[in-house]
Amino acid sequence: MPPAAPHVAIYPGSFDPITFGHLDVIRRGRRLFDRLIVAVGRNPGKANLFTLDERVAIAADLVAQIVREEPVAADAEVRPFTGLTVDFARSVGATVILRGIRNLSDLQYEVQQAVTNREVAGLETAFVVAGQSFAYTSSSLIKQITAMGDDLSALASMVPPAVVERLRVKKAQDHPVLRSLTQNG
Repeated sequence: MPPAAPHVAIYPGSFDPITFGHLDVIRRGRRLFDRLIVAVGRNPGKANLFTLDERVAIAADLVAQIVREEPVAADAEVRPFTGLTVDFARSVGATVILRGIRNLSDLQYEVQQAVTNREVAGLETAFVVAGQSFAYTSSSLIKQITAMGDDLSALASMVPPAVVERLRVKKAQDHPVLRSLTQNG
């Protein structure tokens, strides 16, 4: 019997910024699949705080740290992509899209996406449920706290220290995304 083909999964997202919840999904995905590609993309419906290159660099540093800490799990890499997630998945030989679910709202949206991806591209979706401590963390919330808060140390339970520092820099630069949140909030 020929050996089974490796199970390659992609974990797509904008990761703007990457959170402990995202890193939890990455850790768990490395235990489920033979190879995991963290696919950092651009969501045309969202204004990004970090550039694509910045998001890839931050994610790559954090994923490399995870791989060093847990060397027995599957290989993981970070790659940028533009366009449709299913096209990127095909280009890297992935057969599974990994998604994290925080709550029922996420589940409703993600199931709709999963059905579409299976029907249109033949890609399955695997869901992991977020740990309780990550259930209410979102990149949008982190940006709001950054824009409106004075003390960014409150973010230490949601994002790694390197991300907090990069958020401080964006705040000091009066980034337009943060400025728009203060004006609209």
